[in-house]
Amino acid sequence: MASEPLYHRYVALGDSFTEGVGDPDKRRPNGLRGWADRVAEVLATKSDDFGYANLAVRGRLLKPVIAEQLEPALRLSPDLVTIYAGGNDILRPKVDLDLLGELYDAAIGRLAVCGGRVVMFTGYDLGYAPVFGKLRGRVAIYNEIVREIADTHGATLVDFWRFREFRDDRYWDTDRLHLSSYGHKQMAIHVLDTLGISHDLKKPRLPKAEPPSKKQKRDADLQWAKEFAVPWVQRRINGTSSGDSVKPKRPTLERI
Repeated sequence: MASEPLYHRYVALGDSFTEGVGDPDKRRPNGLRGWADRVAEVLATKSDDFGYANLAVRGRLLKPVIAEQLEPALRLSPDLVTIYAGGNDILRPKVDLDLLGELYDAAIGRLAVCGGRVVMFTGYDLGYAPVFGKLRGRVAIYNEIVREIADTHGATLVDFWRFREFRDDRYWDTDRLHLSSYGHKQMAIHVLDTLGISHDLKKPRLPKAEPPSKKQKRDADLQWAKEFAVPWVQRRINGTSSGDSVKPKRPTLERI
């Protein structure tokens, strides 16, 4: 039986998905944990000289992710890189998916030639979601682009599109856009399994949830619109981002 891979320098790139938004932990940088931290914690148990950096910043579009994070990542000489970018682009009213693919392909190509393992993600299937479900076609096209890029450069693919358990609302934060702590833990399991890393993480035990009444659902929708949807639209109008004042939480390789 082949031995599992061993990593010494793990660098995570991307946006809020990788920064860990939705999985709060006041003890950690930026007050967040997230699936990448959880993966790094397991990897750290395998190597005495393990280092982990997380350059992801919430709200970043694909182009800024590449412009701000690619070179710093390459300077760290990682033997493992995870990257997810493009989700925020898909949420915009207009997006050129072909151009997005060209930029992504060039970035993955640069990471791949460095010799480390590169891990990419497909976007989640939003078909079941009342609001974001309208973007399902965009996500599907984006995913085909991602699959082709991964095939071209020999990248490992974590196929989020096919993880049907995430249709359970308890895996998502109250903003309905980011993973909850349960979701981040489940994603860490998927990433580790895809990498072929042994671990003792268990599927989250979800709290019991009763189906909401029509009034409860209506009230929740109104509250969501007030707290999350309206501010999101306002930021688009103003040309601002939730990550404008945010710095990468782990800019250098450190033991976690």
